[in-house]
Amino acid sequence: MALTFEIKQKDPQTKARAGKITTAHGEILTPIFMPVGTAGTVKAVHQRELKEDINAEIILGNTYHLYLRPGTEILEKAGGLHKFNGWDRPILTDSGGYQVFSLANNRKIKEEGVTFRSHIDGSKHLFTPEKVMDIERSIGADIIMAFDECPPYPSDYSYAKNSMHMTHRWLQRCVDRLAETEPLYGYHQSLFPIVQGSTYKDLRTQSAETIASFEREGNAIGGLSVGEPAEMMYEFTELCCDILPEDKPRYLMGVGTPANILENIALGVDMFDCVMPTRQARHGHVFTTQGIMNLKNKKWEDDFTPLDAELGGYVSTFYSKGYLRHMFKANEALAGMVASVHNLTFYLWLVREARQHILDGDFREWKNSITPKLMQRL
Repeated sequence: MALTFEIKQKDPQTKARAGKITTAHGEILTPIFMPVGTAGTVKAVHQRELKEDINAEIILGNTYHLYLRPGTEILEKAGGLHKFNGWDRPILTDSGGYQVFSLANNRKIKEEGVTFRSHIDGSKHLFTPEKVMDIERSIGADIIMAFDECPPYPSDYSYAKNSMHMTHRWLQRCVDRLAETEPLYGYHQSLFPIVQGSTYKDLRTQSAETIASFEREGNAIGGLSVGEPAEMMYEFTELCCDILPEDKPRYLMGVGTPANILENIALGVDMFDCVMPTRQARHGHVFTTQGIMNLKNKKWEDDFTPLDAELGGYVSTFYSKGYLRHMFKANEALAGMVASVHNLTFYLWLVREARQHILDGDFREWKNSITPKLMQRL
């Protein structure tokens, strides 16, 4: 079954849309936030909690990390990542393109592909577009990303241009490789190309037009949220969304804060992922419906009220701020687990609230009123 996307409602005052993506492993109501499970696991969160407490509709895996550990042989023996980690809802895999960016000291980029040294043991590996497609076949995600190069910010024009053209050539090789191979586990895998072009309008325009011309089942916007100012991210997201086809889901990669997510929904983005909720959770930063708390601060020491009574859900109503602060100060492993479940619950609440306000036709007013509250430091 091929991926399908249906727009249920458009917001009358912004470019926001409420939609539904259907995959072989179930439906995804958009806009959606996708918890990041880099190595096949969302850090410090049980699958049961992901499903029942957080109600994640789709999670991410990472091609680079899963290729290194546990390796494609183990994944294939297990019957793919769904069987390996016990997750029966949709999965999306990043192509490793972001690691090409983030592991800049350990890699060399050529037309053929990227040679890198493993961050685990220093061993040398070559990722070509063809090899990445083969790895993503082995992982078995419902949505797989094309292999791209994500240029750093800032990039000079000539580097960004050359990088973008190579990303487009690599995309063609990804498409060709997929056409030559079959899914390994009996269901369809959807390839999303990635728009690049750094922060240059003509390059972004050209890349979005090129990506759209491939007519894949969805499209992604990459290379933003890599250090550029938020206003610049919004400008280029809007430019890309205005070019990418309206009847396909749009995925903005690696974004971001609650404010970033709401602003980009207003520009026409449907899908988001970011390590922020779980990474911040492990450092004691908690997102709530009232604002952002640093639970390591002394002010929470004798606050015995729930983490977020308004949010609902088990951990957010059972654990108090004072108790969670105590666990952080005592370096208890449970602290990061509770905070991670809470933050992901908050992020999924946020996109579901956004969806409901799109359906109700008052998304803009709600977004403008709630954003300052959500971003205030408590």
